[in-house]
Amino acid sequence: MPKKLELVPHLSSEELQDRYRKAKDPVEVRRWHLLWKVSQGWSCKDSAWAVGLNYDYARRFIRKYNEIGEETVPNQRPKNSQGKGGGNRLLNTEQLNRLKETLKQKPQDKGLWTGPKVARWMEKETGRTKIHDQRGWEYLKKLGYSWQKPRPKHKKGCPIQQQEFKEDLPLKVKALQEKYPNAQVEVWFFDEHRVGLKPILSKVWSLKGERPIAIVNHRYEWLYVYGLVKPSTGQTCWYLIPRVNVEWLNLVFEAFAAEVGASEEKIILLVQDRAGWHMSDKVCLPKGMVVEPLPPYSPELQPAERLWKLVDEPLVNTCFDSLDDLEKALIERCQILQESMQEEIRNLTNYHWLTYA
Repeated sequence: MPKKLELVPHLSSEELQDRYRKAKDPVEVRRWHLLWKVSQGWSCKDSAWAVGLNYDYARRFIRKYNEIGEETVPNQRPKNSQGKGGGNRLLNTEQLNRLKETLKQKPQDKGLWTGPKVARWMEKETGRTKIHDQRGWEYLKKLGYSWQKPRPKHKKGCPIQQQEFKEDLPLKVKALQEKYPNAQVEVWFFDEHRVGLKPILSKVWSLKGERPIAIVNHRYEWLYVYGLVKPSTGQTCWYLIPRVNVEWLNLVFEAFAAEVGASEEKIILLVQDRAGWHMSDKVCLPKGMVVEPLPPYSPELQPAERLWKLVDEPLVNTCFDSLDDLEKALIERCQILQESMQEEIRNLTNYHWLTYA
């Protein structure tokens, strides 16, 4: 096992942290970050990995810092030479275009493209012996790529049916207005969301170098949030229910109709998905309510789906002792959403194709 690389205390760990946070030059930021990590007891290898530096480079830099001190940290490369004149370009225009086309396909290992994999491709393309992993990441950014999570789209979803639904919804609203000329017609969307004592983990903003901790205790107990939203205004109605079935759905519909005043003078067109209990013959619609199902396998057409990220915010990275504690947090959150976040909800759910109003 190699001998652990010690850091000469030219500066204290607190001073290194302060220099790291105040640094502006990208090279200097990484160097100060590396030194601060090592000063906290991290190994050179782990520190280099954490800040995105090559391990051999990190060892050489720390040794130089031990000998000279903080004078070795500043970036010595002239500012006016970076990225100008083509001197630092690893790929010419033709090679850059080949990389652009290559990234549209899977890498040779059939996995996912990463900065290191792009760097290996660049080595083969240019004949260079070594290109640092960081340069691969830089070229991904140069070509306009960013690290993103795909939006799911069901394989069985039919684009034709989905387009027809968008086009037909305003016509159905108009038909209701003609059928009930003295009534007000409102369009609402409805969905359910399961939450429970299984922790919800999510990324949060945290100070650099301070990894956030979430206490967890996995238990499989659940309750359901029924959410109804009027996208044109951001108005919402919320119900906490122990389970999903026709019996509870009828109770929710009854409570919702009473809350919004559904009647012969106020018609509610409620758009929902095709879950089995939604489509059951045993569903009892209150007076003044009309249900419109979404096309099959089309959750992307359901604005109410976007409510759940807002509902979950107070729950993420939090451990609840019981469903009662979880329910209290949800009640408080739903009240806030209903009373003071209508504008944010409207911006989130009022899709551009909702042109019935």
